[in-house]
Parts: sequence; structure tokens; C-alpha cells
Amino acid sequence: MSPLVQLAAEEAENPLIPPIPELVIGLIAFVIVFGFLAKKLLPNINRVLEERREAIEGGIEKAEAAQTEARSVLEQYKAQLAEARHEAARLRQEAQEQGAALIAEMRAEGQRQREEIVAAGHAQIEADRKAAASALRQDVGKLATDLAGKLVGESLEDHARQSRVIDRFLDELEEKAEATR
Repeated sequence: MSPLVQLAAEEAENPLIPPIPELVIGLIAFVIVFGFLAKKLLPNINRVLEERREAIEGGIEKAEAAQTEARSVLEQYKAQLAEARHEAARLRQEAQEQGAALIAEMRAEGQRQREEIVAAGHAQIEADRKAAASALRQDVGKLATDLAGKLVGESLEDHARQSRVIDRFLDELEEKAEATR
């Protein structure tokens, strides 16, 4: 055959359709490769996919459990916080009450001490007044006796007489002072 005839014969065949022997060999090779893949590779892929599915489901369950636990812990913390706030308010109230009681107690103690100091001061003033009155009475009596002795011209050294004259004179002065009030 000539090359032209062979070329014409080849052209008559469809280049898109392979020859039958090649098609059979390709199909047998495909079945062998597919069978090998189905026996060896597919179980491994299914096992890995199953492990991933279990891991994801386990992760979701763990996340749900953790979320539930977090909610319960949050509720516990909220309850503890509310209790702590209540306790703080109670302690603050107790401290205010104790402070008020302490202030009242200190005021009462201060009032008592002030009254004691005032009473002691009055007692001291009264004692000083009596001592001054006694000393003044003696000094006035001595001066009155000396003056009366100079006026009368005789000595009034008799102690009993002197005391009576002084007492009478001072009593008259006190009566006049009270009458003028």
C-alpha cells in the first residue's frame, strides 16, 4: 500500500475512538487500579474519616460539657459575689452601729469626766473660799482688835474676848452684805 492509501485508511478511522484492543487493555488496567484502591486506600480513607467524625463529635460533646460547666461555675461565682456583697453590707452596717455606739459611749464618758472635773473644781473653789474666809477672818480680826485697842486705848489681848468681838463684827458684816443683795 501506498502511503496515500494508508493515510486515507487512517483518516477513515475516528481519532476520538480508540482501537478496541487498547480500550480493553485500558479497561482491565482501570479495574485493577480501582480494585487496588478500593481494597487498600478506601478502608484507610474511611477509617480516617470515621476518626475525624468521632473527634469532631467528641470535641463538640467536650465543648458542650465545658460550656455547661462554665455556666455552673459562672452561676456559683455570681452567687458568691452576691453573698460577698451582702456580707460586706452587713459588716458595713455593723461597723456603723459599733461606731455610733462607741461615739455615744465616748460622749457619755466625756460628760461624766467633765462633771467630775466641774465637781472637783467646785469643791476646790469652796475649800479655797473657806480657807480664804478663815484667813481673812483672822486677819480682819487681828486688824480690828489692833484698831479697837488703839481707839479704846487699852489692849484687847484677851483671846476669848477678841474672838467674840471679831465673830460679832464679821457676822454683822455678813448680814449687811446679804441684805444688800
